[in-house]
Amino acid sequence: MSANINGSLFREMLLEAAWMIEENKQKLNDLNVFPVPDGDTGTNMSLTLSAAARALENKNTEDLATAVDTAAMALLRGARGNSGVILSLLFRGIAKTLKGAPEADAALWAQALQTGTETAYRAVMKPAEGTILTVSRLAAEAAAASAADGADVESVTAAALAAATEALAETTNQNPVLAKAGVVDAGGAGWVQVLTAMLSIMRGEERHVTVSAEAAPAVQAAPASAQAAFDTEDIRFAYCTEFIVGRSTEKDPELLNAFLDGLGDSAVVVFDDEIIKVHVHTNNSGTVLEEALTYGALETVKIENMRLQHTEKVMEDVAAAPAAPAEPEEEYGFVSVCTGAGIASVFRDLGVNELVEGGQTMNPSTLDIYQAVERVNAKTVFVLPNNKNIIMAAEQAAPLTKKKLIVLPTKSIPQGITAMLSFDPDASDEDNRAAMMEAASGVHTGQMTYAARDSSYDDRRIREGDYLSLVDGKLVDTDRKEADAYRHLARHMGKLKNITYVNVFYGEGVSVEQAEQMKALLEKEYKNAEVNVVDGGQPIYYFMISAE
Repeated sequence: MSANINGSLFREMLLEAAWMIEENKQKLNDLNVFPVPDGDTGTNMSLTLSAAARALENKNTEDLATAVDTAAMALLRGARGNSGVILSLLFRGIAKTLKGAPEADAALWAQALQTGTETAYRAVMKPAEGTILTVSRLAAEAAAASAADGADVESVTAAALAAATEALAETTNQNPVLAKAGVVDAGGAGWVQVLTAMLSIMRGEERHVTVSAEAAPAVQAAPASAQAAFDTEDIRFAYCTEFIVGRSTEKDPELLNAFLDGLGDSAVVVFDDEIIKVHVHTNNSGTVLEEALTYGALETVKIENMRLQHTEKVMEDVAAAPAAPAEPEEEYGFVSVCTGAGIASVFRDLGVNELVEGGQTMNPSTLDIYQAVERVNAKTVFVLPNNKNIIMAAEQAAPLTKKKLIVLPTKSIPQGITAMLSFDPDASDEDNRAAMMEAASGVHTGQMTYAARDSSYDDRRIREGDYLSLVDGKLVDTDRKEADAYRHLARHMGKLKNITYVNVFYGEGVSVEQAEQMKALLEKEYKNAEVNVVDGGQPIYYFMISAE
């Protein structure tokens, strides 16, 4: 039984949570009602937590604030998909409450859980009930009530878990889609498992094997191209310098950016009303720390010689982004998430500077997107996620970069392509944002894929291996035969009005003859539209059809 939570205990709690989610990720994935094979909730939560596990695995500290801050920073950079981003936000709020605390008693721990929930709610534009947000909120409220009654930290966590478990069961009734399928919310189930793991460690139960870099799912801290460019001899600034300053003067933290520009690279300055967190590569750590003292007292300091310690730690992963090119900086640049050689070529032709490998089954992390942004030699960078499950991860990259980052919430590859076609280099940032999204909103996306498992969705019985036809993300037909799927998808696309231009992107494994067959079916539906065929090379989707 634990009286309070210190840094060492928190480390054990998070490592056990990472193990628990990894062990049960497929069960969480299976709770996803829609059976399209994609980067499911369990996978995304596991990838996110494993980033924190790697950061804490070899970090032993009794100081709670240090352990929690390390985890929160790693979670932010390793966040995958919406569920991973929300998970990182929960821990970011926890870290904010525990800042400066050597350990947490019951009252402080309950407050931290509440702050975590508030942080996550604020980041979601339209919070929906029956999700991980609901589960975490009710758990935090129960923790606060338990602490107010004088319970110890273990009992407070047990109360949170009990409330979370009860709230999770209710998610089935709060969400009509979950109710039809008779399942609970996958993200909420993941949070219940996190609390379960934490409580087991508090109770003195033995921790399971740590999720190590080798044992964890294939989490790449950066695209292969960035890693290949980061060799020891390329390191111009030797010392990775990271510190937190408590703000006790009126000096504007923004001035630190200008100061660091002349002393190093890979600088990241993040601050709120209470602290400033700085990461920079420099050959003059002492000079940087002297300047930092003009803002307040140093709370934590870490300096590592990167030429001696070229490891996979999270902050060193951030350093892996190569230095900006020497050529003059452009006003605008673009980062697009996509997969498939043909689709990548289209984006390149439209002026996209950096491509992030990702999409269905491969949700890139905030770190992946941040590093791509840093490699773009431009003042303002537009990011096209092209998948609704990547938008939040992209948005979390904004505070990590000094560049102006504009995330266009594109939900499909066709939307991203049309948005790029609408860019005007002579227009302002805001005018381009509005025009690109207006154009993207007029694009209809048809998709043909397969069912990854048996399911029941929207009053349809779906069997593993069925062909699935979707229009604008909605399931419109299921078929056992390929030819039927072709006809049905074309027929449903043909119901769209005022279509004049159609692009058919065919995926890996689809022959030219099959693509022409789909083209012919669409030409029958759109007698006055131009229909083109492009070898997209994308996985998962046999066809992605853009109609506008």
